[in-house]
Amino acid sequence: MSYSKYTEPKVSIVVPVYKVEKYLERCIDSILNQTYKNLEVILVDDGSPDRCGEICDKYAQNDERVKSYHKKNGGLSDARNYGMKYITGEYTLFLDSDDWILKDCVETLLKVALKNRSDVVQIGFYYSFENYVLYDNRYYKEIDESINLKNFELMKELVINERVKNFAWGKLYRTSLIKNKFFKKGVLFEDVFWAHDVMKNVKRYTIVHKPLWHYVQREDSIVSTYSVRNLDIIKGLNERYFFIEKFYPELKTELLKLIFKTSILHYNIITKLGKKEFSIYRQNIEKGILNNYEDIYLSLDDIWLKAQLVMFKINPKLNMLPIFLNKVLKKIGLLKKDQSLKRIDL
Repeated sequence: MSYSKYTEPKVSIVVPVYKVEKYLERCIDSILNQTYKNLEVILVDDGSPDRCGEICDKYAQNDERVKSYHKKNGGLSDARNYGMKYITGEYTLFLDSDDWILKDCVETLLKVALKNRSDVVQIGFYYSFENYVLYDNRYYKEIDESINLKNFELMKELVINERVKNFAWGKLYRTSLIKNKFFKKGVLFEDVFWAHDVMKNVKRYTIVHKPLWHYVQREDSIVSTYSVRNLDIIKGLNERYFFIEKFYPELKTELLKLIFKTSILHYNIITKLGKKEFSIYRQNIEKGILNNYEDIYLSLDDIWLKAQLVMFKINPKLNMLPIFLNKVLKKIGLLKKDQSLKRIDL
């Protein structure tokens, strides 16, 4: 495959940048060192208070493929939306500025997209810690062949959120597919509000299992500090439910199951935290579950989830009993333990 910028498709990579001075150069270097060279790198300094803006400008001065933009802080969604306005490539990647990619990542994604005529290609990734990485091999292995999904299969897997990930990153998109599909501003888990609206227009979706992406896990990342904003994921799933009800009604029960699992998880977290400011949100989750009890019960095909729901109806705090019993039975060997992710020490 030759890489003349005049004959090969241009790939635009949008990188929102905020308070990642420690990681930014590694991220940008991983892009510029790609085996595929016809790239457009759109760096969006989202009002970062550290040296990130200066670093972005330095790379833009040294490589004509890099464009550096600066804006007032507006959050991840706003930065991605800002960067999307400047995309000129036929294909687009979103890369978070603390993550990084292996040198053949873009080449692999584009080859697969062209070969399969895919609208979106999802790449395998590592959960990347300081001294080790984890690879999710519960559903497929790194050496497995890529698989293609048609629209309904894709939407079902997106709803389940196991094989098809809701993340906006880690995927190569045909740019025309995401044109004017902007992210919802001011929310956490913005991808959950966005992904289904994009995927409804996908005719072919390809999953590549080889991990070529490092999804960095940071102690200071937004997912490690729980706040009310974490509950945005429930809002996003509820918003998705109305979308599914309209366009894919056969998947309502599958999504209802996920909404229950997510709701009960966050209910238990905020109950454990015991903060007064969470009380109204705990009550709202409780009402949401109890008001839809019958539909949720019919959607559940797992005996332990059903037990949680039944206990929740008796007394919400009792939903922890099945979880505790399940753990005890696994510990003493009466139930099979969950398969853990593959760990690779560095």
